Amino acid sequence: QVQLVESGGGSVQAGGSLRLSCTAAGNTSSSNCMGWHRQAPGKKREGVASIYISVGSAYYADSVKGRFTISRDKDKRTVYLEMNNLKPEDTAMYYCAAGSSCFEPFTYWGQGTQVTVSS
Repeated sequence: QVQLVESGGGSVQAGGSLRLSCTAAGNTSSSNCMGWHRQAPGKKREGVASIYISVGSAYYADSVKGRFTISRDKDKRTVYLEMNNLKPEDTAMYYCAAGSSCFEPFTYWGQGTQVTVSS
């Protein structure tokens, strides 16, 4: 089992920035990829960004490219999501996830952290 603990959500005005963190604990040996999804009220959960822990290859949704940056600290088993130039449409619950591949459904999920962007 893998436990994911997120932090860093909050409220910000449009154009502002936030940084999310997610630390994995437990049997993380097979969690080669970690990433962030988000879900806004009334909408489906969507992938935002993901990263391979070992090599650092990162992938982004088109909607956040150029504004969000995912990074990782291998030793701490932690991933970060730096979110800049936030828009009201970025408002959602953000979930950390982990799995064996960034191109397959994630196996483990965190509890989520709320991000609210006001105009």
